[in-house]
Amino acid sequence: MKAITLRQFGSTDNFAYTETDTPAINDNDVLVKIYSTAFNPIDYQMRLGASVSQRMHSHILGREFSGVIANKGRMVKDFEIGDEVFCASGSMGSNGTYAEYISVPQQIIARKPANISFEEAAALPISALTAMQCCNRLKISPEESVFISGGAGGVGLVLIKILLSHGINKIVTIAGNPGSRQELINAGLRNDQIVDYKAANAIPLIIQANRNQLFDFCIDLVGSQTSELCSNILRLNGTFVDITAFTTEEARENLFNIGAVVVYISNYAYSLKGNFSYYGELLERASALVEKGTITPSPIEVIGGFELGTVKKAHELMEHNQTKGHKLIMRVTE
Repeated sequence: MKAITLRQFGSTDNFAYTETDTPAINDNDVLVKIYSTAFNPIDYQMRLGASVSQRMHSHILGREFSGVIANKGRMVKDFEIGDEVFCASGSMGSNGTYAEYISVPQQIIARKPANISFEEAAALPISALTAMQCCNRLKISPEESVFISGGAGGVGLVLIKILLSHGINKIVTIAGNPGSRQELINAGLRNDQIVDYKAANAIPLIIQANRNQLFDFCIDLVGSQTSELCSNILRLNGTFVDITAFTTEEARENLFNIGAVVVYISNYAYSLKGNFSYYGELLERASALVEKGTITPSPIEVIGGFELGTVKKAHELMEHNQTKGHKLIMRVTE
């Protein structure tokens, strides 16, 4: 099969277009012909050799995809050759998703929602898994208030839609441009629930948007300085939800001083414990929510076909924060 591999850590010049063996399948695996793959920030962090590169298991990067089952092992009963599927493969597949094929355990895949394209489906898995884990673990009630940083991103938009569908309306988030604000309004928020984080007095404005009350929950999808913002608007013994593991020393001190409950959301934790079925079961639920219209995939930008230039462009856009809130997609199979 054709694949785009990383020869060594460093710049995008280290990617190469190569021919390699099509992955084999075990009894419990499916072989998927990849139609589309999504790019994620962890991809360029791995390329640079950051600490997350310790989770690399292949010189082919890429962690989520959609496609069609091309072959299956003898123990696979719930899927057939030709089924359209989507998946967050993480480090659980035979290789990454910058390739024509990938072999994955049957437990981590789900059927693609019938009402969206392969490109849209490739953008959904990680966002849906993260947002749904937040909802499942936090048990937020309609009486409680929620601040979400990065609400206009892929995870944030799915999370907001799920919360609203459960009658949780006391939501405030931030945006830095008209496009992000409009995405949030399209997701169901009012204009007065969205604060410009670039404003000099952003913290008072965020608290004002919550009827001058500190928040019961702060869900941080951005990290770094935003974790400090969250630590300053959370009530005594409130819950801080960390998606990024990028909290600063100041944020940690502030959270300790208010006796905050800290919840870490980590999708790959389940694979480390061998609980593969978590992924497929949650994605099947996400697929049903998409078909009902409760949630929609992240806004996408298809930036090219299965070419070296597409991968280089995607990494450069992500690394320089120029995605404009869109999930970048590569079409692997036209």
